[in-house]
Amino acid sequence: MFCAEDIANYFYMAGRFAVILSEGIVGSMLSQDIKFMTLALDLARKGWGTTSPNPMVGAVLVKNGKIVGTGFHKKAGEPHAEINAIKSSGGRTGGSTLYVTLEPCCTFGRTPPCTDSIIAAGIRKVVIGCSDTNPKHSGKGVKLLKKFGIEVVENVLTDECRKLNEAFFHWITTGRPFVLLKMAMTLDGKIATSGGSSKWVTGPDARSRVQRLRQWADAVMVGGETARTDRPSLNVREFRTNRQPRRIIVSRKLTKEKLLKLLPPGTAPESISPRSRKEWISELKRLGKENVTSVLVEGGGELAAEMLSAGIVDKIEFHVAPKLLGGRDSRPVIGGKNPKSLAEALKLKDISIEKIGEDICIRGYLNS
Repeated sequence: MFCAEDIANYFYMAGRFAVILSEGIVGSMLSQDIKFMTLALDLARKGWGTTSPNPMVGAVLVKNGKIVGTGFHKKAGEPHAEINAIKSSGGRTGGSTLYVTLEPCCTFGRTPPCTDSIIAAGIRKVVIGCSDTNPKHSGKGVKLLKKFGIEVVENVLTDECRKLNEAFFHWITTGRPFVLLKMAMTLDGKIATSGGSSKWVTGPDARSRVQRLRQWADAVMVGGETARTDRPSLNVREFRTNRQPRRIIVSRKLTKEKLLKLLPPGTAPESISPRSRKEWISELKRLGKENVTSVLVEGGGELAAEMLSAGIVDKIEFHVAPKLLGGRDSRPVIGGKNPKSLAEALKLKDISIEKIGEDICIRGYLNS
């Protein structure tokens, strides 16, 4: 018997497959492995903002060229994508091929190892998007599957699979959360007037993107001046979510008690005041031990400068509005000390540019 969710997934995958066909992506230029891994990635994204501290994972079961099961990881502590795909297949797993975006786990955690279920299901072949950098699992799941005679194909759409869970991979290997600095600015690099007025620099589509980022993040961070001036909620309002991010204010003056009176209702605000790179690393490691895998930093300019100077920002996402604010005293997107030369400029890599409504979104990475 199929439940309503199985039926919904079936029609979702059928619709997605139709789109792929209509775009002419499937054919001689695209292998079967890439086609079904693309679908597995689509499924994995359905876990956006719900799986932390676990990664987002999607899985597709294929038999005789047809999809017989699909699944994705919904929430930490609940069955993994592979198990959900096997359950949705209605027992049609014998001799099938499993496409999964991340190497299956092979150890007991909050759930049993997925490799045991894959072996027991009689799956003939497993195609993996990327390996798991978790030392408990890395490469071990592949070896175990091969030991039981299962064919394994690795590294299909690896970059896409890794980027989807870049926060998880960073956290699991460094013990620190992945830090994303998001700033909204005018074309001339301003985030507010001299008096602090900043609503709204960017348009509604860019602001909706910020809501999605808050849904993804385990914690949202702003500076004390931003907290005092904007009194931001720092929570998710536009999308359904099973949890709200932690609210962290970087301030040497605002205590937790003051923040409770200052900020709108939400998760209990936290106040931190690191002064050096060493103290920042210590704070991030503390958060990492508390299963915070990602931190979204939303300003202001002085906090952005401080964190960039400390070398703890992993990725930036700047939303640029087609506006010119002007004003010598208008607030810049990045404050801090004046550099002596352009040689001090921080260089980005792996840059991408996207139009979001009327605004331009620029993304790039700072740390390797």
